[in-house]
Amino acid sequence: MDTLAAMQVMDAVAVRRWADACVRSLDANRESIDQINVFPVPDGDTGTNLLHTMQSALDALLRSPISTVGDALSALARGALAGARGNSGVILSQVLRGLAESVQEVSVVTGSALRKALHRADELATAAVSKPVPGTVLSVLHAAAEAARDCPSDELDEVVMAAARAGAAALADTPRQLAVLAKAGVVDAGGRGLVVLLDTLAAVITGQTVETPMDAPLLPRTPESLTTERESGSSEFEYEVMYLLDGTSEEAAGELRTSLNLLGDCVSVVGDGASLWTVHVHCNDIGAAIEAGVRAGRPHRITVARFADQIAAQASRFVRDRAIVVVVSGAVDLFRAEGATVFDLASTSATPTDLLSAIVSTRARHVAVLPGDPDIREALDEAVAYAQAAGQDVVVVPTFSPVQALAALAVHDASRRAGDDVVAMAEAAAATRRGELSIAADEAITWVGRCQPGDLLGMLDGEVVLIEPGPATPESLMDLSCRLIDRMLTGGGELVTVILGADAPSGLADVVEDHLRVTHPEVEVTAYPGGQPDTVIFVGVE
Repeated sequence: MDTLAAMQVMDAVAVRRWADACVRSLDANRESIDQINVFPVPDGDTGTNLLHTMQSALDALLRSPISTVGDALSALARGALAGARGNSGVILSQVLRGLAESVQEVSVVTGSALRKALHRADELATAAVSKPVPGTVLSVLHAAAEAARDCPSDELDEVVMAAARAGAAALADTPRQLAVLAKAGVVDAGGRGLVVLLDTLAAVITGQTVETPMDAPLLPRTPESLTTERESGSSEFEYEVMYLLDGTSEEAAGELRTSLNLLGDCVSVVGDGASLWTVHVHCNDIGAAIEAGVRAGRPHRITVARFADQIAAQASRFVRDRAIVVVVSGAVDLFRAEGATVFDLASTSATPTDLLSAIVSTRARHVAVLPGDPDIREALDEAVAYAQAAGQDVVVVPTFSPVQALAALAVHDASRRAGDDVVAMAEAAAATRRGELSIAADEAITWVGRCQPGDLLGMLDGEVVLIEPGPATPESLMDLSCRLIDRMLTGGGELVTVILGADAPSGLADVVEDHLRVTHPEVEVTAYPGGQPDTVIFVGVE
């Protein structure tokens, strides 16, 4: 990559760049990290778990209003906690929480602030593990935090480079600390994932490619070394139980942690510093682990995995590598023609179960979901969480209208790495302004005044910007459509996409094209029949 000037401070935009780059780096390194993961099953899952957790963090960041670096890191931490998978995902969520907590009072991250952030991340990650073991990701994180603390310079780039180098050195030392790693001839998988994240942070801040090698050799592994004792936890316990927990106090969380330690091992009960907790335990008595959560609060998104089943399940369930699922009302033929699986909101209820069925039915290892309606987000998040917990790589691209979903689908390229493809689709959607014309069903107060039932509403990026008194006529619908598109083009644009609804008057597409040929001759117009029942037209401007 080209060498850029080093950052002296890190702001919210840089955090977004780091999160994007982390997803790409973990995607690129996932298989190599999984291959050196000697527990709990031979095929390993640490790289996959870290990628899923970081994707969840990035998705939360993309959906959140961001104004400060603290907001950005807090959004990452919340998303990581809600989507954490496995021990490695839980620890990553606490690393991000530590970074977020330490910068709430500052506007940008300096070298001094990064020292404090890594120290707090070290504290929270260590506290998340019931019985910390030397030679794991915690050792790597602690070494990075100590090196940042002892760095003689206050320059941000020098502090982050000191942390990255120390993390790499600690990673190389993990086989000498943990016998199971030495036997397998590998370094710690979770520690390797953390080094990838530190290297990525250093690259974003310094403007230079940073890639520290794994100094410990990767030796050929025998089946015996792959099925030996786990890095953490006992083979006595056959199940991994995870769930999110609401309505829990610090005291109740402590009591839950004690109860789970009596049932199994690898216990973590960690929160986001506000109201959400994630719970993880290896045990045999699944019911008792869940009942303990019920006593402590309200468990949800409960997932149970049997270690012995994981290899066979992963080998047989996927028949293709990639799929796109579009969730829209109408325009089914349009999206199917582009190769997407379509969930039609006009004919099917958007329950978590129905959405999960659509995702799973693709039988694809990697699934990108393009939602065309912001109102389904809660149900979709729940469906995605279940699919991810079952081992499917699912990410939601932030789209809020069919026109944004169409823009994202237009740049989809299955030959790219999955992470790069998702970023490209997200950028295309973000570059598309969304508008729609509908008819008011109820009286309401809007930003531009009061509307009555039957009034025509022109909306731009989710807000009402134009009101035309009803009742609607073909002429008023055509006039307001042209005015709405003119309003959208005030900020510039090269391509206008129109999706016509069931109530669009005949000839509307021709009227729009004729109008723009006169007022904006430089703009290209494309119109599609969508047939959506509740919106006269959707408009996208790129």
